[in-house]
Amino acid sequence: MKKLGLLVCLTVGFSASVLAQGNAETGKELITSKGCIACHGADGNSALDMYPSLAGQHAQYTVKQLKELKLGGETAGAEGRYDPVMSSQAALLNEQEMQDLAAYLASQDAKPGTTPEDVVEKGGNLYRGGDLDRGITACIACHGPRGNGMGLAGFPDISAQKAAYLKSQLEKFRSGTRANDLNGMMRDIASKLTDDDIETLSQYLGGLH
Repeated sequence: MKKLGLLVCLTVGFSASVLAQGNAETGKELITSKGCIACHGADGNSALDMYPSLAGQHAQYTVKQLKELKLGGETAGAEGRYDPVMSSQAALLNEQEMQDLAAYLASQDAKPGTTPEDVVEKGGNLYRGGDLDRGITACIACHGPRGNGMGLAGFPDISAQKAAYLKSQLEKFRSGTRANDLNGMMRDIASKLTDDDIETLSQYLGGLH
C-alpha cells in the first residue's frame, strides 16, 4: 500500500513538474523591494508562527504557488489559490521575478524547529504510517522521511515549518477553500483528518528536519 502511494505521488508529481530558472542575487534584492521581508524574513525564515518559512523551499514549488496566488486574485478565487494578502502581493510580480525570488529562497537554509515531546510518538506514527482503517495515506509517501519533499515531483518541503501555518493550510485543504493541490490529493487526505490529527501533525512537523 505504501509503495503504491509513493508510485502515485511520483507519477502525478513528475507530470506537473516545471523547473524554475531564476537569479538568486536578483531574488535577494526583490525580497526587500517587494515587501516579502515583512512576513517571511530577509532569509526566508519567518519570525511569526502564522506566516510560512520559505527558506530552502523547492524553487519550482514556490513559483507554482506564486503563479496560482496571482491567478486567485485575478479570478476572485475561482481559479488558482486565493489569499487576501498573498494574492495582492503576487499580483505585483512578473514570472521572472517569481523565479528569481524562488531561486533566492531555495538557496537559503531553513532554521530548525522543535517538536513538543507529547506529540512525538503520535505524530510520528501518523506521519510515517498514516491510518489504513481511515484511509489516510502516510505523509512520508510524498514528503519523505525528513519532510523534505520531492523537488522534481512538485511536493514541498514541509520540515521545520511553522505549526500555526501548517494547521491553517490543512484546515483549508479539509474545507476545500484551498484547492490547488495536485489531483486533489491533499484535499482527499485532509478530509479524513480530525482536528486532533491536524493539531498533532502541525506540531510534529516543526521538528521534522
